[in-house]
Amino acid sequence: MPANRNGGVYTSVTGARAPRPALWTSRREVEVETWDAIRSRRNVRSYDEGAIAPEDLDRILEAARRAPSAGNQQAWDFIVCTDREQLTQLARVWRGAGHVAGSAATIALVAPTSDDARTRDLIQFDLGQATMSVMLAAADLGIGSAHAGVHDQELARRLLGFPEDRFCALLITLGAPADRPLTPIQRPNRRPFTDVVHRGHW
Repeated sequence: MPANRNGGVYTSVTGARAPRPALWTSRREVEVETWDAIRSRRNVRSYDEGAIAPEDLDRILEAARRAPSAGNQQAWDFIVCTDREQLTQLARVWRGAGHVAGSAATIALVAPTSDDARTRDLIQFDLGQATMSVMLAAADLGIGSAHAGVHDQELARRLLGFPEDRFCALLITLGAPADRPLTPIQRPNRRPFTDVVHRGHW
């Protein structure tokens, strides 16, 4: 039977998808569907000391590379950091980036600078999509994530080595949650569905 894009197989009669094989990380076996990953994702800023398996990290980065991009410009680069000393220094780029130091890995999203307002807007739009792709791919593997801003661009440039015509837009930290595994959140701290969804008009 043919495999579907999520790794399961379709039956020839109903087209229904059979359970997909479980995914293996360096820590445990996890089996997560897209909807579960969406519901399980939460900001995780405290991590255990375990490293992320290289194949898992590459999978997360591949998700970033495949993110939608306005005009398919793909005006982004991703710098992944796993060295503890580098992560400790990188945590100094913003007062709210302390969790970078304790992460198993951090991905820096780097983009070109521009004097054109529309171009800047499109770049931010694309970076938002790449960020969500990274976080969902991580959640699918049972890996926690969070973001951090970058205030000190010169320090970030010294640590990461990106060119003068680029800036570091944000950091995404990754690691196994130190408190509890990722599981679907039954009652998310979000505005009620009926308040935010409008059908046909406001």
